[in-house]
Amino acid sequence: MFDYLQKAMLTGVGLALRSKTEIEDLAKEFAKTSSMSQDEARDFLKDCQGKYEEAKEEFDKKVEATIEKILKKLDLPSRSDIKVLNDRIDALTKKLTDE
Repeated sequence: MFDYLQKAMLTGVGLALRSKTEIEDLAKEFAKTSSMSQDEARDFLKDCQGKYEEAKEEFDKKVEATIEKILKKLDLPSRSDIKVLNDRIDALTKKLTDE
């Protein structure tokens, strides 16, 4: 039961969208109402915090990948594309002013 509840609470987007404080509060409340020892509760809270960070990082990566995919479909230049063009303009401008 404990593992099932832990996995259910710590999965997917729902976890990533909750604040770290909310997750810690939920974990502390669960630890109080369950029959966990103090060490188990501390380990559970630490595990919840770790899972939160993992889920948040994964969520951020997916959002970033989705945004990149949308920008690519829109055929908008990336920041690096613009930098390359600016560098080329600077080089050409310098070449023209040196002549």
